[in-house]
Amino acid sequence: MIQKEFNESNKLTLFNGDCSKLLKTIPSNSVDLIITSPPYCIGKAYEDPSDDIETFKKQHEDIFVDLYRVLKTGGSICWQVGYHVSDQCVIPLDYIVYDIFTSKSAGFENPLILRNRIIWTFGHGLNSTKRFSGRHEIILWFTKGEQSVFNLDDVRVPQKYPGKKSYKGPNKGNLSGNPLGKNPSDVWDIPNVKAMHVEKTDHPCQFPVAIPQRLIRALTAPNGLILDPFMGSGTTGVAAYIENRRFVGAEILKKYYDIAIDRLEETVCGNIKIREDKPVAEPNTNTAVAKLPDEFAKARGKIL
Repeated sequence: MIQKEFNESNKLTLFNGDCSKLLKTIPSNSVDLIITSPPYCIGKAYEDPSDDIETFKKQHEDIFVDLYRVLKTGGSICWQVGYHVSDQCVIPLDYIVYDIFTSKSAGFENPLILRNRIIWTFGHGLNSTKRFSGRHEIILWFTKGEQSVFNLDDVRVPQKYPGKKSYKGPNKGNLSGNPLGKNPSDVWDIPNVKAMHVEKTDHPCQFPVAIPQRLIRALTAPNGLILDPFMGSGTTGVAAYIENRRFVGAEILKKYYDIAIDRLEETVCGNIKIREDKPVAEPNTNTAVAKLPDEFAKARGKIL
């Protein structure tokens, strides 16, 4: 099931090596969605101690042309980054990614277009003593030209007051919100993978399955091809397989590549443990306005 060399018919391809080598083997205009979280060059265990902000820039400049080449016209790139932190200052890495991805794509027939700058917020993390503690990171969603897919109904989240109705105007007495749920907006409150999180592995900077899972549902069709050039512990691959998409990913360090292999094998066997993509705080179902009306039940197909 899990292949080491890329072929478009593969369900899962995991490559142990530099992503630039993997990218050369992927045909042009074949990938539906690229999702990743690259190294921030801030001295993590998997980074070279000499890496700095210039290293981060060069890494992105070196692979951008191939990222653009393999992505289908109308396809999406979702790049999740935080901050390069030093004793002197913090540098927002999304600014750097945006500059590289948009300036270098300017001469192409279908330039990259930024569709959303999504804020991923989480309640827990390292506590700072000389600045406010960081509790968010950024996901930049680009499309190659005009977007081809956006499945909003597949990623709607519960209404805060699901039974609320309009009290005046032409829609008086009718439901004021979509019975399938609301647009999740560009601020996502999803717990990060720390301590006792059910998805935790030995990778120090692991993002939750819910992030790529939501993006895959919204931005691709079943059997689409998902690429993660910095796959780490294989989180994007787990999400892709669960959502019936094909996956190809690269990880340069054998330690984390082996973790990704183990997690994908567990996923294929149906034994993987993940936190479902659900609100941190559920809507209050005890209030009168939140009682589920017949209209909502019918929309969800829960009554005859």
